[in-house]
Amino acid sequence: MNKLELQKTAVEVRKGIVEGVHAAKAGHPGGSLSAADIFTYLYFEEMNIDPKNPKSPDRDRFVLSKGHTAPGLYSALAHRGYFPVEDLLTLRHTGSYLQGHPDMKHIPGVDMSSGSLGQGLSAACGMALGAKQAKKDYRVYALCGDGEIQEGQIWEAAMFAGFRKLDNLCVIVDNNNLQIDGPIDEVCSPYPIDKKFEAFNFHVINIDGNDFDQIKAAFDEAKATKGMPTAIIAHTVKGKGVSFMENNVGWHGKAPNDEEFAIAMEDLRKAGEALCQK
Repeated sequence: MNKLELQKTAVEVRKGIVEGVHAAKAGHPGGSLSAADIFTYLYFEEMNIDPKNPKSPDRDRFVLSKGHTAPGLYSALAHRGYFPVEDLLTLRHTGSYLQGHPDMKHIPGVDMSSGSLGQGLSAACGMALGAKQAKKDYRVYALCGDGEIQEGQIWEAAMFAGFRKLDNLCVIVDNNNLQIDGPIDEVCSPYPIDKKFEAFNFHVINIDGNDFDQIKAAFDEAKATKGMPTAIIAHTVKGKGVSFMENNVGWHGKAPNDEEFAIAMEDLRKAGEALCQK
C-alpha cells in the first residue's frame, strides 16, 4: 500500500474501534486510537501474514501486550479479512468471540491471549527464541503501552531479549503519555524510555507513531538491524482522530454515548473525505 492508502485504511480502522466500543457500551478507545496507525501498518504492509491461513507456521507473529486495546487489534484484523467487519459490533457481548481482551483460541489472527499487563513481551520473546532455535525466519512484533512498561516483567523480558540477541523481535511502545490514572510521568515515570531499552542492548528508534513515513522507516530499519532486538518508541496522541478524545485521559476506558458517537463518526467521516480529495 502507498501512504495515502494506508491513511485511508487507518480511518476505517478507527471507525471500527469507535463502532465496536459504542456497541459494547464499554472498552478502551483512547489507546486503540493512538495505536491505530501502527496496527494498520503492521497488518496491511509490514507483516508476512495470510488471513486465509492464520495458523501458517511461517507467518510473522504479533502480541498485543497491552491487551485492553483489543478494539484496535480487532478492527485491523477485520478490515484485513480475518473475520467479518460487522462482527466488530458484537464486541464484549455475551456469546461473542470478540472478548474484551484478545483470545487466541477463538479469534482468527490472534497469536497470543493477553491482557494481564506486562506479560505479553515475555511471550513474544519466547516466540522469537523459538524461531531462532527452529531456524525459521519469521519475525515477532509486540506492542506495549507506556503505562504498561512500569511493570517489572517487561524489563525482565527486555534483559532476556537483549542478552539472547533476538534480532527477529521488534517491540513497539505506544508512548501516548497517558494511562488510566493520568500522565505516565506523574503516576510512575518510565522516562527516558529510549535510554532504558538501550541499556538492555536494544537498537532504539524514536518516531511520531501517527506518521506513516516515520513508521515505515522505523520498521525498515528494524528489519535491517542484526545482532540485537529493536524497540520503536512511537510517540502518539491518545484518542487520535476523534476531536474530543485526543489527549483526554478520561477516554482511556469508557465508551461514547450516542451523541458522542455521532460526533466521533463525523470527525472520522470528514478525515476520510479529506483523504479522498488528495
